[in-house]
Amino acid sequence: MSRLGSAELEKLGESFRRDYAAVRDQIGKVIVGNVAAIDGILVCLFTGGHALLEGVPGIGKTLMIRSLAVALSLEFGRVQFTPDL
Repeated sequence: MSRLGSAELEKLGESFRRDYAAVRDQIGKVIVGNVAAIDGILVCLFTGGHALLEGVPGIGKTLMIRSLAVALSLEFGRVQFTPDL
């Protein structure tokens, strides 16, 4: 495995920043505000982690994830839990 030089790392970092900003802007067209939640979800996605979105009904949790799926050309599926689970 070859090591990357600083120029290559800088180029990769800039490419990632550009892509990250583009995805964030795409989601921001649908979800106004709540930037911290959007950033948290993107960090979880890009680092291979998991996220649990909690909140009262109607605050846009599903819409936020659906917008993320559209921005990244991913398939969206929803599992809705009920209080008895």
